[in-house]
Amino acid sequence: MERSLAAALHGAKWVDAGAPAQIIHDNRHPPKGIHTWADRFEDDEVELIDGMFATTPARTALDLACRYPVESAVAKIDALARATKLKMADVELLAERYAGRGGIRRARVALKLVDGGAESPRETSLRLLLIRAGFPRPQTQIPVHNEYGVLVAVLDMGWEDIKVAADYEGDHHRTPIVFNKDIRRHEEVTELGWIDVRVTSQDTEGGIIRRVQAAWDRRM
Repeated sequence: MERSLAAALHGAKWVDAGAPAQIIHDNRHPPKGIHTWADRFEDDEVELIDGMFATTPARTALDLACRYPVESAVAKIDALARATKLKMADVELLAERYAGRGGIRRARVALKLVDGGAESPRETSLRLLLIRAGFPRPQTQIPVHNEYGVLVAVLDMGWEDIKVAADYEGDHHRTPIVFNKDIRRHEEVTELGWIDVRVTSQDTEGGIIRRVQAAWDRRM
């Protein structure tokens, strides 16, 4: 039962297709391209998907949290949570079941940061950056309606009470049609009282924090 393959079978995006398969198996000499590790699992932690046995979303999330650095684990579990009906309460129960497992302390940190609203690893990284910088945990996927009740935007993350948001602008925003649409969207949310901090891959962490802090200062 391979954790990244399990995530992909559950419909999670952003799974690295080039990474070695990693399987729960006691074979210490697996074929090239496959990594194995010995571990135990219970019957309720496995299910059949398309004829293949895989760990459940909850067990997959726990494996990811235990075996990856915190930020990487959160991004992977965010994608899993977005694709499935993952309940963090179920993952927490498994964490109690395997309280002595290696990596469990790190896993508990990662699991508290999971948010299925993230639409990409970049959005996860942006959210975690804001949390590390001391901002309150932002809400994700915030709907913004105009005075007629029409949905004009869904903001990546932010704080609805003070109308400050942060949007990650990916490479897909470079097409002329999407670019023009995003200009209109930004104008509309601004007219509705939002400060929308738009972030790209060219922004530094320090620059992002300064801009978001400036937006906060304007609201305080």
